[in-house]
Amino acid sequence: MSCQTALREWLKEYSQSYQSELNELPRHYSAGEQSRAQLVEDEAEPVQWRFSDRDELGRFANIEQALSLSLHSDIEQFYGSVWAGPLHFDSRWGVGELIQVWNEDDFLRLQQNIIGHLMMKRKLKQRPTWFIGLLAAGEDMICVDNQDGSVWREKPGDEPSEKLADSIADLLQSVTPRVTSAVEYDWPDEQLTDHPGIITSLKRMWRNLFPQK
Repeated sequence: MSCQTALREWLKEYSQSYQSELNELPRHYSAGEQSRAQLVEDEAEPVQWRFSDRDELGRFANIEQALSLSLHSDIEQFYGSVWAGPLHFDSRWGVGELIQVWNEDDFLRLQQNIIGHLMMKRKLKQRPTWFIGLLAAGEDMICVDNQDGSVWREKPGDEPSEKLADSIADLLQSVTPRVTSAVEYDWPDEQLTDHPGIITSLKRMWRNLFPQK
């Protein structure tokens, strides 16, 4: 199963879980940013959302050109297929969150953060990975090995430490939707590229990676 197909199937399951338990769709604190995923325009926060297919697949050619690096094809399928809110899950590794893209501005911010992550990996002479989410316990990132598409647990600044799945598609088949209240994000005034889909824990990780001078 392709990453794109697995993601769409999981998103359907995610929405159905919320409708079954709460009789409504997932909600997201959008910081006032509009999205095609948003169910009702100008709805009070947190807004309800349902994933919406993008007209064209989001591309990462700018990152490839900037870093002279070919990115694994799953990055475009995972981040460029739909507009959606953050995805909470339960797993054998604990609770966590997968990142999705809310709108076009969010996509640009995400690209900037991925460039920062890849540059840090290069600086540390570590193999390239890119993040797709995090695990709450220990504030570990969930990252994809760019060479083969396998999914790993990774601490900021370290090499990946534990293989979670052979691919994003396999990871999605091993985690289950977690029905929970929307998380209101903390937006401190700091030298970071903010991304509404990344929870506060990931922002703390970026502070460790890119400390203020």
